[in-house]
Amino acid sequence: MKIIDLSVVVDQDTPAYPGDPKISIETIGQFDTVGYNDHQVTFGIHSSGTHIDAPWHMVKDGKKLDEVDIEQFVGRGRYIKAATLDLEAIQQAGIEEGDIVLLDTGMSDVYGQDEYYTGDRPAITEEIAEYLVSKKIKMVGVDMCSPDQQPFAVHRILLGAGVLIIENMTNLSELEGQDFTVYALPTKLRLDGAPARVIAVIS
Repeated sequence: MKIIDLSVVVDQDTPAYPGDPKISIETIGQFDTVGYNDHQVTFGIHSSGTHIDAPWHMVKDGKKLDEVDIEQFVGRGRYIKAATLDLEAIQQAGIEEGDIVLLDTGMSDVYGQDEYYTGDRPAITEEIAEYLVSKKIKMVGVDMCSPDQQPFAVHRILLGAGVLIIENMTNLSELEGQDFTVYALPTKLRLDGAPARVIAVIS
């Protein structure tokens, strides 16, 4: 068994989506003075590195993250190399009901650089989103800050159908050609999303 960590590190240098607050970390206890280390962390849900979007993020009456069935955060992984997001390639990927689909666009190679947010990046089309919904997958994960851009139609299609979205993933290329299970476990926040530690276990 091999475990691949698909999550980025969260610290004060973690990039924030344009317009969102940067992560702030304040020391409130130091070992040398009080005998323990303790910190206060402030961040926007969608500026917290690798995180999961709940339906309530873009759907008025959608589920908050704590309302999502725990089984939805674990599933068979399906890796798709997607430097360009092409419907035909996704249709040929053998996606089945209950899968967690991970799209490797290569954008994680520029994570932390300006172009990660401001440069050209692939986007899931509405047609692809509708196809993924039709396959009844659990989640779709991307190595990008977002699977689409304003007005976020793809977010609304996926989340409206209960398909969760994982953003800011890394190390996806290590999954190419592998059979694996994804464990994408977010903090149980009663909110529109949460940071998550996402791993793949290769069988």
